[in-house]
Amino acid sequence: MTEPASPKVVSRDEWEKARAELLIREKAHTHAGDELAAARRRLPMTRMEPVMVVGRNGPIPLGDVFEGRRMLIVYHFMWKNGAPHHKQCEGCTHSQVAMNAAVCAYLAERDVTYAVFGSGPIGELIAYRDFMGWTAPWYSTADSGAVLTTRTGGDLRCYLRSGDEVFQTYETKWRGIEAMMPTLQLLDLTAYGRQETWEDSPPGWPQGKAGSWWRRDGRPIAQWTRTNEAVK
Repeated sequence: MTEPASPKVVSRDEWEKARAELLIREKAHTHAGDELAAARRRLPMTRMEPVMVVGRNGPIPLGDVFEGRRMLIVYHFMWKNGAPHHKQCEGCTHSQVAMNAAVCAYLAERDVTYAVFGSGPIGELIAYRDFMGWTAPWYSTADSGAVLTTRTGGDLRCYLRSGDEVFQTYETKWRGIEAMMPTLQLLDLTAYGRQETWEDSPPGWPQGKAGSWWRRDGRPIAQWTRTNEAVK
């Protein structure tokens, strides 16, 4: 097997100089992100019309999904009705891996509830949640109408509750959900990055189709932490 290309080898002093130069750009990137976050906090909000979702215990209004907190973050899972677990979206599965009970507890300390919405039947959604061992509450929007519809899913939306009224304050588009996928952020720190064809990498770097490594032997990668059952 041929070894992939690798970074140029230099002395420690040369490496330190190059690292210091990159650090200046990294700090600028961090500050630019802070400025975006500040602008995000100044966005106006829009009132939500009354809408119901279905949870494990039946239909509830959107305001009850907050569980008494003032803010709510919702992930819209791309659901394939009637499909077995191994056929469900590998990207959405990847996005939920880091959203464990501890992360949700930290969000709760800042008055934020985290929940997952899906357009499938609640029984199917809960079965997948339980299969994966996730703890965040899941709700079905199958009968919620257009107000809770996204493209096909894969988006985050943020809401604020004031009394009995609910307002939408923010939503992501496309790569906006990468904030909840630390795998990608960590890979960006490595020599080969995410190893995907869209990346601007030197010649000879290993690269494949974006997201192709999120599934192995017929299952989303995270499912192999839950089962050894081969996909037939």
